[in-house]
Amino acid sequence: MTDTIDTSIVTSLQSALDAKIGSEFADCIDVTPDVISQLLADTRSPNTRRAYEMDLKDFFKFIAKREPDRDLVLAFLHLEQKQAVAATLNYKAHLIKKGLAEATVNRRLAAIKSMVVMGRKVGVCDYSLDDIKGERVETYRDTSGVSAEEYAKILKLCDLDTLKGKRDYAILRLLWDNGLRLNEVVQLNVEDFDASRQTAKILGKGKGTQAIVIDLSLKTTQAICDWLIASKRVNLRGLALFTGLGYNKAKLNPERKEDPRFDPERINGQTIRHLVDSLAREAGITKKMSPHRVRHSAITTVLDKNKGNFREAQRFSRHADPRTLIKYDDNKQQLQKKMTDLLSDLV
Repeated sequence: MTDTIDTSIVTSLQSALDAKIGSEFADCIDVTPDVISQLLADTRSPNTRRAYEMDLKDFFKFIAKREPDRDLVLAFLHLEQKQAVAATLNYKAHLIKKGLAEATVNRRLAAIKSMVVMGRKVGVCDYSLDDIKGERVETYRDTSGVSAEEYAKILKLCDLDTLKGKRDYAILRLLWDNGLRLNEVVQLNVEDFDASRQTAKILGKGKGTQAIVIDLSLKTTQAICDWLIASKRVNLRGLALFTGLGYNKAKLNPERKEDPRFDPERINGQTIRHLVDSLAREAGITKKMSPHRVRHSAITTVLDKNKGNFREAQRFSRHADPRTLIKYDDNKQQLQKKMTDLLSDLV
C-alpha cells in the first residue's frame, strides 16, 4: 500500500474546495430576475395571465408614469414596506375614485399582491401587502336557466341523420346530463371516453392536469358512440373527441395522411357557444343561452328534483365550495319572494 496520492486527485479535490458555492447552477440562477415574467410563467390559466399583465401595466403607469420593466419592478420590490403599502393604497384610492366596480378593484390588487409574493419567493422582496384589504363585494350570479322541457326542444332540433347532428347532440347531452363546463367538453380526447364503463375522463376546473372520471348516462354514451362511429374516430388515441367538420388533409394526423376524413382540428369554444345559442333561439327560447347557462339549468334542476340535497348536487356540479350551490337553490325556488309574500299576507 502506497502513501502517495495521485496528483490529479489532489488537484480535483482542491478545485472542488475552491469552487464558489452554486457556480454549477449559474446558468439557471438569475440574481436580477424578471419577476413579472416569472409570475406569468408560473400561472397556468391564460385568462389570469392576461389579466395580471394588463393590471400590472396599469399599476406601474399610475405610480411610475411608465410601463413596467425588470428594473422598475425590482425598484418597487426593494422599497420599504411602508413605502410599498402607501403606493398601493394610493393606487387603490385612484381606482375607487374612477368608479371602478369592487370586483375590478380587487382583481387589480390581487395582481399586485401576487407580484409581491413572487418577489419574495425569488428573494428580491422582504415585505408583504397582506394588510391591504380588498373591497367588500356582494356577488350576484344569475343562475336561472331553462327547464328540462325547454331543453328537450333544443335536443330535438339536432338532425341525427347527419354527421353534424350526431356531434351536436352528443355535445348537448354532455352539457345537460353531466353539467360540464365548456372547456371540459373542448378538451376531451377520444381515449377519455370509455363506452363499456359509460365513463369519461375530464380535466376539471382547478385540477391542472389531473383528470377525474365521471359517469355518463346511457343516452349520452350512445350519443358519443354514434358520433365516433359516423365520424370514423373510434380508437384514434391522441385526437380530439369533438372536432370541426371542414375537410383538410394537411391537418390530419401525420400517421394517417392517406385517410381522407374531415379535419380533426379540435372544436373550439366559440363553435359550441354558437351552437347552443342558435338552437335555443330556434326552439323559441327568449333567454340568452350559453354552455354555462345550460350548466346552471342542469344544476338547478338537480336541486329541484332531489329536494335540495346539496351533497348530491355538489357531487354532480363538482363545485369545490358547497356554499356556491345555495345561490342556485335560492334562484330556483325564489325564497326571498316567498318570505316577502308570507309577511305581506299577515298584515
